Amino acid sequence: MSKLDKEEQGILNSYESGQWKSVGRGKSDFHRYQRYARSTFQKDRRVNIRISSKDLEGVQKRALEEGIPYQTLISSIMHKYVAGALRYKRA
Repeated sequence: MSKLDKEEQGILNSYESGQWKSVGRGKSDFHRYQRYARSTFQKDRRVNIRISSKDLEGVQKRALEEGIPYQTLISSIMHKYVAGALRYKRA
């Protein structure tokens, strides 16, 4: 187990001392958010693209560093771009 930093230890201590209280509606919120997650990440379409060998190798390297399949990384990047979390940087 890794050692906690000061902030993490403070959070753990406050949790263990009962200072945290549940918010939300429990199961109904859980099921609603579960449906959102399923619909957001449902992969129901297939796309074939051509990219340079250099770009593919770069994506594969980054995916390996992250410990995920490169297709998942590409899908995540596309999702973040479409959702507005990534922006195209103009020169």
